[in-house]
Amino acid sequence: MTIAFCLYKYFPFGGLQRDFLRIALACQARGHAIRVYTLEWRGEIPAGFEVIVVPVKALTNPRRYAKFSAWIDRDLAKRKVERVVGFNKMPNLDVYFAADPCYEDKARTLRNPLYRLSARYRHFAAFERAVFGATAKTEILILAQRQKTLFQQYHGTADARFHLLPPGIAGDRRAPDNAHEIRAAFRREFALADDALLVLQIGSGFKTKGLDRSLKALAALPPDLARRSRLIAIGDDDPKPFIRQARALALTERVRILRGRGDIPRFLLGADLLIHPAYNETAGMVLLEAVVAGLPVLTTAVCGYAHYIADADAGLVLAEPFEQTRLDEMLARMLNDAPARARWQANGLAFAARAAIYGNAERAADLIEQARR
Repeated sequence: MTIAFCLYKYFPFGGLQRDFLRIALACQARGHAIRVYTLEWRGEIPAGFEVIVVPVKALTNPRRYAKFSAWIDRDLAKRKVERVVGFNKMPNLDVYFAADPCYEDKARTLRNPLYRLSARYRHFAAFERAVFGATAKTEILILAQRQKTLFQQYHGTADARFHLLPPGIAGDRRAPDNAHEIRAAFRREFALADDALLVLQIGSGFKTKGLDRSLKALAALPPDLARRSRLIAIGDDDPKPFIRQARALALTERVRILRGRGDIPRFLLGADLLIHPAYNETAGMVLLEAVVAGLPVLTTAVCGYAHYIADADAGLVLAEPFEQTRLDEMLARMLNDAPARARWQANGLAFAARAAIYGNAERAADLIEQARR
């Protein structure tokens, strides 16, 4: 088959983008031809992929996305494919990978009622209905069961159209046999003393991932812990607001913000704790990546994959509603308790050996093949 994949933007270090690439490569490995429609592509193009950067412009994102969808429809009318797979919500998809949360729920619970009179709301609500509406035919790949509840609440989507995928953890995230050597080399490179405590935050979209919350928690540490603690944040986003926040909190010397990069496994092995206090998060692949690397996790219950932290007993989950003082307390407690971190590490490594969390892309490829145009 020829399979068309549609997504607004590709860059190497986004969670949605990494899911897309794994699934597209799994489909290609089965002999299918891959065509990609996007508005922006950053990074290398895999061999054999036909990547089309759609030439549309507009003053607003909703208008640009509408033009993008219409352009694809016209191109597909001339150059037909057997499947159309979307990683952003838009009309005329055969399969949608649900990486984003329910827009209608956010519009109704987090916004002023007047927001629903805007052109922006009308666009995104219509594109969500095109996928999830009761009369739509799109097959939906979800990452967490709670996604289904919200989409059905607002759209009445049929049960049979939802397909729960296992997490798709890459094998290179698991701690290798020489993990201790990698950790020692990493800590030498970053000039971390023997008693230094490195807190790691990973994820593009610093605002959504709660980097502001992490900085506040770091600033609230007791003096002895504060002296020893450092934070490295990694992601493809504008760091300037958070650099200013770090300066205002007198954290400049203890915080580094790095762009997305390909050597994340080294950071997972070199750190002492992963913090992920997200405001919202459909899944949170990085939580499981930390667990299988043996890195204890502190996260918020709003993340779709937060339950794995509790299942594996590999860290702590902050219950909703969020309270900054509770995050501050939990970070201090985890950093101050070396035996607990050792136990969470051992539990995470044991979980990595037994859990069925590595088959996301193959299962998605199965469902794409089974879908009907």
